[in-house]
Amino acid sequence: MEVLDQSDIDALLAAGEAPVVEDDESSIAIYSRHRHDEPIEVRPYDFKRPERVSKDQMRALQTLHEAFARNFGAALSGFLRTIVEVRVATCEQMTYSEFISGLPNPTSFNLIESTALEGQMCMEISPLIIYPIIDRLLGGTSQDLFIPQRPMTLIETRLIENVTKRGLTALAEAWASVREMQFSIVATESNPQLVQIVPPNEVVVVLGFELKTSNRAGTMNLCIPYNVIEPVVEELSAQSWFSAAKSQKSKAAEGRITRNLGRATVQVTGLLAETTISMRDLATMVVGDIITTEVPADEPAQVCIEGECKFRAEIGRHRGGLALRILGDPTPKPTKPAPTA
Repeated sequence: MEVLDQSDIDALLAAGEAPVVEDDESSIAIYSRHRHDEPIEVRPYDFKRPERVSKDQMRALQTLHEAFARNFGAALSGFLRTIVEVRVATCEQMTYSEFISGLPNPTSFNLIESTALEGQMCMEISPLIIYPIIDRLLGGTSQDLFIPQRPMTLIETRLIENVTKRGLTALAEAWASVREMQFSIVATESNPQLVQIVPPNEVVVVLGFELKTSNRAGTMNLCIPYNVIEPVVEELSAQSWFSAAKSQKSKAAEGRITRNLGRATVQVTGLLAETTISMRDLATMVVGDIITTEVPADEPAQVCIEGECKFRAEIGRHRGGLALRILGDPTPKPTKPAPTA
């Protein structure tokens, strides 16, 4: 019989106190909500470019600014008396430092503030389209235009303000479906590296636009920091776009259209009488000849708006000048009897 020493006794006691672990092949380790026998989806995440705006909100922003592009293009076409096409080229989110590093120097860099939002946005317009617009405003054709690599002069800056103001008006009209607001330019800079509206790693939404004229093209970028649109970002949902058509028919939209049409000018003509003469009579007409008409001398004149007769009027004088006093609806023209067979 073998006698156990103290070390053997301690080893037996330690083995008896240790828990028995059964080797069960069916046991499965759980890590979070994934089992070890299932493939775990791992996606890279760049902490320098965090995505704070959802895809639905990005699509809503793109849809909103597509309406801005259409309105801005129409406003520029009327202002420059030539066809200007504006379309959304890109819509993405990045850091402010990445946005600034991709801009040319010099350029037209405008800081924008809104009456309903806190903070500043910025609008950058490329010199490739700025100088052709300035050349057009000064009467040129921009066929052989050289694009200078220098900051804009004071006169050029004042000329391009007429373009940016129309852009801000179109931007306010586009954002009216989300919230009523007005935009204004608070500063202009030629070197974008000198402007710091948000920290370099702050997330911004950048909308890139392409501007095309008959023989020139350029880009425009609208940079919106996330902290500026954060109060209204929840309103950028798909439901707001279904009601956009209804909002266009609201009283406010009707009032804006009425005010804009009220400033339009029309040509008013007072038509005294009409007749027909032969080309021979017209060729031999001299001073003193009399043209006879079928309208009596005391018959009211016809007031025509853009060639359409709208009123009857009496000829007279007002404050020393000739005038027409509206009497009523126009006299209907007599219909010619149908020829008999």
